Amino acid sequence: MDLDAIAARLGVPPDEVDRVHRLAGDLPSAPLPGKADAPALLARLAVGPDDAAEIMAGWPDPGSPWWTPELRWLLDRSIALVRADLGGPGWLPPGPELPRERGPAYRHLYVYAYLALVDVTTRFHRDHGVPEDVTWLTLSDLGRNLAIDRRMNGEGWPVMQSWLTLHARGSVYELGRLQFHRGGATLDLHIPETGPLTPEAVDASLGLARAFFPRHFPDETYPAFACGSWLLDPQLAEYLPGDSNIVRFQRRFELEPDEEPEGIDADVEVLRFAFRSLTTPLDRLPRGTALQRAIVDHLQAGRHWRWRRGSFPV
Repeated sequence: MDLDAIAARLGVPPDEVDRVHRLAGDLPSAPLPGKADAPALLARLAVGPDDAAEIMAGWPDPGSPWWTPELRWLLDRSIALVRADLGGPGWLPPGPELPRERGPAYRHLYVYAYLALVDVTTRFHRDHGVPEDVTWLTLSDLGRNLAIDRRMNGEGWPVMQSWLTLHARGSVYELGRLQFHRGGATLDLHIPETGPLTPEAVDASLGLARAFFPRHFPDETYPAFACGSWLLDPQLAEYLPGDSNIVRFQRRFELEPDEEPEGIDADVEVLRFAFRSLTTPLDRLPRGTALQRAIVDHLQAGRHWRWRRGSFPV
């Protein structure tokens, strides 16, 4: 197997192909669902019509002109790579960032990998007694992320493709307003784009989590909920009213020292989540909410946002 040749044909760095080969090795993959069953599965995963049409158009049929041997190799080894870390809590890139302009097979390769892993994930959930409604609500984050990426003209997918491996490995669960990330020293909170972050919705979600994890993962103990996000930056309180949902969410946390993790640029993360754009000039960003106005005014003043992490007892 010539890994350098595979990388050249895929248009990606050789070290990223080598990483996939090293992590996946000869480990077992998993088959895709039947093509006839795919539309119903995509609907259950909340994939919108435009994205579903593209996914079906690029389906890895035998003999498809899209699916070269190296692309089929990457799909198979990406599935094996993620499956081998079932239950693992870390962020896991499933493979290299692909030149998505080459067509639907390149654009959605990691979606096909996710679909192949659905049976693996649902079996993991059943083994832990996770209710079906939680399983499918959690896995339907695929459709939400595809819709966001479409709004972002493809800018969001490199992060999303790694994020979604957490769902596929049984590490993230959506319980009410929040998503909960198990497997670390704390039970980490993530905030999907599903509506207002009201104190009542947050309280209800935390209550669900307090019951869910001892029941379904009794060998794991979490002394605290934690969150790492620009949403915890105290600078937001300079702009937002004290009774805003974000400020009230911040007040739940005791912040750790102000040290931004390597590889995270809070200014970029703010633009990604608040505007779903990384390239729109500041003076052209919408200013329809107090949060949007705060973000733009802060950056236009030459200041920067900070990524902060905090926690509070379970």
